[in-house]
Amino acid sequence: METPPAPRARSTAGRRWRRDRAPTTLTSGADTTRHGPRGTLAMLTVGALGIVYGDIGTSPLYAMDQLFLGRGAETVAPADVLGGVSLVIWTITVIVAIKYATLVLRAQNDGEGGVFALYALLHDRKRRGTRVLLWALMLGAGLLFGDGIITPAISVLSAVEGLSVATPALQSTVVPVTLALLTGLFAIQFKGTAGIGTVFGPVLGLWFVVIAALGGVQIVAHPQILAAFNPLYGLAWLAHTDLYESLLVLGALILVVTGGEAMYADVGHFGTRPIQLSWFGVVFPALLLNYLGQGAYLLGGAPVVGGKLFYSLVPQPLLYPMVLLATVATVIASQALISGAFSLVAQAIRLGLFPRIALLHTHEAHAGQIYVPFINWALYLGCVALVLGFGSSSALASAYGLAVAGVMLITSLAMFPVARRLWNWSRPATVAVWSTLTVVNAAFLGACSLKFVEGGYVPFTIGVTLFAVMATWRWGRKATFAAYSAKATMTMAELVELHRSCETFMERNAVVMSPRSLHLPTDRAPALMHMLWERHGILPRNLVLVEVTHRKAPYVHEGRYNVTVFDRDRARGSVIGVEISFGFMEEPNVERLLEDMARHREIDLPTDRRRWVVHASQENLIPTRRMNWLRRLRLRVFLLLRMVSQPAYYYYGLGDELQLSVEIIPVRVN
Repeated sequence: METPPAPRARSTAGRRWRRDRAPTTLTSGADTTRHGPRGTLAMLTVGALGIVYGDIGTSPLYAMDQLFLGRGAETVAPADVLGGVSLVIWTITVIVAIKYATLVLRAQNDGEGGVFALYALLHDRKRRGTRVLLWALMLGAGLLFGDGIITPAISVLSAVEGLSVATPALQSTVVPVTLALLTGLFAIQFKGTAGIGTVFGPVLGLWFVVIAALGGVQIVAHPQILAAFNPLYGLAWLAHTDLYESLLVLGALILVVTGGEAMYADVGHFGTRPIQLSWFGVVFPALLLNYLGQGAYLLGGAPVVGGKLFYSLVPQPLLYPMVLLATVATVIASQALISGAFSLVAQAIRLGLFPRIALLHTHEAHAGQIYVPFINWALYLGCVALVLGFGSSSALASAYGLAVAGVMLITSLAMFPVARRLWNWSRPATVAVWSTLTVVNAAFLGACSLKFVEGGYVPFTIGVTLFAVMATWRWGRKATFAAYSAKATMTMAELVELHRSCETFMERNAVVMSPRSLHLPTDRAPALMHMLWERHGILPRNLVLVEVTHRKAPYVHEGRYNVTVFDRDRARGSVIGVEISFGFMEEPNVERLLEDMARHREIDLPTDRRRWVVHASQENLIPTRRMNWLRRLRLRVFLLLRMVSQPAYYYYGLGDELQLSVEIIPVRVN
């Protein structure tokens, strides 16, 4: 057996060593020297076009159809056109330009954004209202998955439908072509996007230029559409419709802002300034020009070919190239959303809210590029079912919007404590701004609820199901920890005395996973140590007890690990406790970190990790007799989820090259 290197300094039992290490020296094979966006401002701005704005950028393919033609209308009065386009303009302006691009982007957690960044930002605040918001954010994460199933289906389907506009005889090919494109898209996910990601931005940039030009031509022909910038036209249109009709209008309007929340979710990849520059410099003007152009086309009284207002703007000779460009743009938008779903799952796992399903890294140099097989094929099956079940983008639009409206409302509610406690806004300013935006988002959610029976149940059911999974997994992990911690075991002082009293040792270097941090002689040793002692009667010569914590922060910049030396003797070995911390945006590779610590002689392990033995426990959960039927049912669901979850030691990278010993420990759950 390889002899561990001599320690740099001697210490007494219970002395705590703390070493704050820069991320570059913590892991091998991954660059952790800098977190956040990388590249020049121009590169990041162009890149944001392809990743952030694909979803909202392709909304013109179907949004205006639902607003003006979705209720079976063949002609639209000029006043209705001005009113509808005015509502579109101000919906994008208020919800996306003001709420997200100007305000929500400021709510960053160490440079990261999104539902789970908000969750982590508010997690340590234990007020009752904040706890309710945490549950709401978990529901919002579930709703995002529901949105993730619908977006690829409706986007690609709406683009391919241009074939029926160019050649009506091709109507029957729309669904098969859509399914073929979706199949190809999901089938190549395991290869990652590193090779093709660089073309996303330029292609979407071309898309925005083209749709702006199409709209501009119509605006020049019918400049009276510019009156739609006056919000009174939109308010007047709503005032002259009954409540039910107004809700239908709002339910269609939500389609113009779907994907707007992506700028907050992706702020960590590109940064605030590139996202704002690409929005205000390219995306916002292009969307306004195209929506105004579609309204101008209606004012001109020309027929809407095949019920597709967007493609009616395209000259006949350019229809096929436009269909091709739209298809590529929607595939890119779908790719960005699929990658976002993978990232969302990884964050949920690291926050302890989701089972540890398999995550595969698709790029050695970029830890954030991952592939999640289970999620990939679940999304694929959902998309196929939606395309076959609804058959057209118009029908599928009835299922779209409910999840988006729900997430936007939850985000507005979460901004109240953020504005008050983190931004130090006054109470009147907080109430004035976020109450207004909350009411607006609540109105959209109420309107989208009318779509429930027509298809809105799809994202809602997915969202509630995933919320139940996250809530059950969170509860089960806490119940398991409480039951395991309640088992009688020795203190660290007693473990050290046993180690000192051993006349012979197991000549091995043992790593024992601990459920809690160990810093003091009075801390309880893992129950696994008690079992190993009773079974063998001797202890390993060098014993390292490792506890892994996941902070409610994206990254750990300082205090990555703490080393507590309980006992160390050159001849008799050592007992050392190690607490390791990771953020929810980091890969928790414990094996690499321990190897690095051994190389720097901070723990007594050989540098060759193949000479270690890892001891881990697996809890056999047994319900107590006094557990009621509801908790028993919840425990059974948790046990089912645990069957598809990787054991923690595999998730932490312990088991690929190491000798692994797993002990089954029965624990009773109350």
